[in-house]
Amino acid sequence: MIVDWRPLMVELEIWHNKGLSLPLWWRDDDATTTTQQLDRLTALSDRLGLPVHLAVIPHDAGDALTDHVTDNPCLIPVVHGWAHQNHAPQGEKKSEFRLHRPMSEILKDAQNGLDRLKVSFGERLCPMFVPPWNRIAPDVVKELPDLGYQFLSTATPRNAAYPVSGLLQVNTHLDPIDWRRTRGLIAPDVLINQAVDLLRDRREGRTDNAEPFGVLTHHLVHDEDIWTFTRDLLHRLLDGPAVIWTALQNDTKRRPE
Repeated sequence: MIVDWRPLMVELEIWHNKGLSLPLWWRDDDATTTTQQLDRLTALSDRLGLPVHLAVIPHDAGDALTDHVTDNPCLIPVVHGWAHQNHAPQGEKKSEFRLHRPMSEILKDAQNGLDRLKVSFGERLCPMFVPPWNRIAPDVVKELPDLGYQFLSTATPRNAAYPVSGLLQVNTHLDPIDWRRTRGLIAPDVLINQAVDLLRDRREGRTDNAEPFGVLTHHLVHDEDIWTFTRDLLHRLLDGPAVIWTALQNDTKRRPE
């Protein structure tokens, strides 16, 4: 696979010349157990020196995953909904935490997800809620701090750092997978242009550069091109203006609301 990284390198050089820094984080979704793909994700994280916020599906998470995370400090477990189950009616976009069922059931699932993973991971668990398909109703967001969550992560640039008091939103921004068609790698030139546009918007003040720039992956469905592109993208960002961000280093209780 031949990739022309020059547009991104030009943008990164501008950041360098202006003395700018880019907070960078990595989220990977849908973990439930150990696999060869998870081993590869872990090894890549180690080589890059960039921790992965591993979104774990609580309902299906097993002891093997707990042991693997315990043995690999580069993995930061976070809560990926409850069962990754779609409750939306036919014709609507998939979601587990929009208002398609009683609020009491929704909040029970969110609470159960946090409680179960606390048992599995203890203090290693980051109290971040990652709704499946990156979709969640605003009324549900309002309740997350009372359940014990300190972070919320969906997709696209956030509208506010704190959608509700005590809950820091840190989204993902670039996903290399072509979910709607091939489920392989989006054309690299398209992805690179997306990355450049996102970085330019931050540099020119149209979006919030205080929000960590999130790269989203799904290790279970990666083909070789996705692995390669992800590695090369993160490597270039880390060699450029990126400053590593992790939720474990950011206690929202000590930050302004």
